[in-house]
Amino acid sequence: MKNLALLQRGLAALCRFAIGVVFFALIAVVTLQITTRTFGLPSPVWTEELSRYLLLYMTALGIGMSLMTGELVNVDLLQETVSASRAWWMRLIAAICTAGLGAVMIWPAWKFTRIGAFQQSPSLRWPMDIIHASVLLLSVMLFLFALLRVIGMIAGNDDGQPHLSEEA
Repeated sequence: MKNLALLQRGLAALCRFAIGVVFFALIAVVTLQITTRTFGLPSPVWTEELSRYLLLYMTALGIGMSLMTGELVNVDLLQETVSASRAWWMRLIAAICTAGLGAVMIWPAWKFTRIGAFQQSPSLRWPMDIIHASVLLLSVMLFLFALLRVIGMIAGNDDGQPHLSEEA
């Protein structure tokens, strides 16, 4: 099960790197937009559209990491009032349901992505399947991170509690 922890850390590191790249691109696009507006220059129309798409990808890439750190949704008030054993079972059931939700979302997200191949974005003129793929990526990331948590909990390597450290 050491490979499982290595896979989870590797996937998290890859997502962190990708989020960093997307965030840097978002900063550059927004800076261009602000700079042009500040100096009375015409602001490129595509900057608003691209910033929305970059935010979609930041969310899709960050969903699994937010699940690991407990920042996605973590209602632990009830878990703190029950025994440790029951709390563990509650976290396992929640992780299984989350993995199930991610899995169920993959096929419709794939169909949604394919529909985008017939459309273009208004100002960038990119095929919309590139943009719609963010929903597919979100579904896959949610499924993978939740599944890794379930496997880790069953194997005894993970207690299912959020990893609040930066090295989650």
